Amino acid sequence: MSNSQRRVAIFGATSDIAAAYARRCAEARARLVLVGRDMAGLERLAADLKVRGAPEVIVRGADFTETGQLADVAEGAWSAFGGLDVVLIAYGSLPVQERLNSDPAEAEAALKLNFVSPALLANLLAARFEAARAGTIAVITSVAGDRGRQSNYGYGAAKAGLQTFLEGLRHRLYASGVNVLDIRPGFVATKMTAHLPQGGPLWAAPEKVAADIAAAVEKRAAVLYTPWFWKGIMTIVRGLPRPIFHRSKL
Repeated sequence: MSNSQRRVAIFGATSDIAAAYARRCAEARARLVLVGRDMAGLERLAADLKVRGAPEVIVRGADFTETGQLADVAEGAWSAFGGLDVVLIAYGSLPVQERLNSDPAEAEAALKLNFVSPALLANLLAARFEAARAGTIAVITSVAGDRGRQSNYGYGAAKAGLQTFLEGLRHRLYASGVNVLDIRPGFVATKMTAHLPQGGPLWAAPEKVAADIAAAVEKRAAVLYTPWFWKGIMTIVRGLPRPIFHRSKL
């Protein structure tokens, strides 16, 4: 299939990584479905993508915390072009761990948005891809899911659950020729991380992560650490003996 025939849906499309990936898709003349809560932001992004070369861009509103509506969200995106070739599930939040420790409602909301909702949406889309026997389901998780750490274990637990869910989904869809891509970024300079001190060699721009995602989709990769050096970093973090790990401030 040529790039100009590719049908791509992006859920959480106004996030910085998602928007950067959408721009790459537009420049390759893919048709795009943008789904998110910020309709004004989606419209602005759609206008930009058309200027960049996207022959058609459709926007659809959705509140991903309303899990009862996800079936309609999936169907709306799938039917926009009579099917999809690639989906990117890119929404989530970065909660403050101390607030999750003291507020069960906030902890529940964080787990729902970062794990339950994207897992349910991926599963709803999986049935359609399985029937089509082709395509890619790409989901942004995080390196935080590789090992629980005191600084963000609520967020990390959600991402770890999503990683395991995607591994099982990949196993299920293998025979049908559908690829499942687990995207594990490290530190990325985005709106979501604006409250953190940014800068330094471990931080990446959204455009770098988007380029890595595009390459991984083409390669039909299973797991993407982005930038590449996070694979080595997390191998070390996972391998630290527990007594040493517990003395760290990670």
